Amino acid sequence: MNIDRPDDVHALLAFYADAGVDAVLDEAPVNRFIAEAAQPRDAQVPVDDPPFSPPEAPPRIRFPLDRPGHDAPNLRSRSPPASLNAPAAPDAAIMAARNAARDATGLDALRIMLERFEGCGLRLTAKRLVFADGNPQGKVMFVGEAPGREEDIAGLPFVGRSGQLLDRMMAAIGLDRTSAYIANVIPWRPPGNRTPTPQESQICLPFIKRQIELADPDVLVCLGGPSAAALLGITEGIRRSRGRWRAYHTGRREIRAIATFHPAYLLRTPLEKRFAWRDFLAIRKELDSDNR
Repeated sequence: MNIDRPDDVHALLAFYADAGVDAVLDEAPVNRFIAEAAQPRDAQVPVDDPPFSPPEAPPRIRFPLDRPGHDAPNLRSRSPPASLNAPAAPDAAIMAARNAARDATGLDALRIMLERFEGCGLRLTAKRLVFADGNPQGKVMFVGEAPGREEDIAGLPFVGRSGQLLDRMMAAIGLDRTSAYIANVIPWRPPGNRTPTPQESQICLPFIKRQIELADPDVLVCLGGPSAAALLGITEGIRRSRGRWRAYHTGRREIRAIATFHPAYLLRTPLEKRFAWRDFLAIRKELDSDNR
């Protein structure tokens, strides 16, 4: 820059002002608070008479492409590319999910609708849709929160370590995947197994509710706090809410529902298995009472 050319100096000052620069630093550090306090009040610079005022109309900064036939880049007002635009509003996605779920006349139709549904961004990062496993005619339905890595690969819920534990827990009360139906609130794996956001849960909620309605089990088991919160409206922790029977309304009838620990939590906290065992005994007792 040529300091003898005022236009260049004004352009540089305008650039600094736009960038938020409001002070000039010396080569040696200075404590300006001490210097200001030590300065006599009369000697201080009046507020209404600053030592420097930027030019009222600095010359326009010309970019390299600012010549006839080219537009100078406007970095503040230019719209982002279409690929970076924000996704559809969550309220619109939730309404679309409700309409799609309501129109499903069967479980197969609901699966097809989920495979085509574009309102949830999780489908873009997941490998496969994880819809359900087991027997939809079974009297008990287990619902977890979301699939993990193994489930994402297989396209089936609860096939990893937590799924193997769930199989053993069901076998202990005489159940298996031929007599029980298994699903998740979220049918796509969140990236890195992160916790689904409240918006993602709300978007997927109409589908799992319709899935429960179409399967029409006699007993609904919510595996883990997030599933219990989404389906049963439980706000207290799973340790306090587990083991108590509640009513789940499908719109057609009332289903007996209970919350218990998620198998993944039991793998991390084996001492809690004794409470989960009590819950599964209560499930067995409820199923037996329905057979009488």
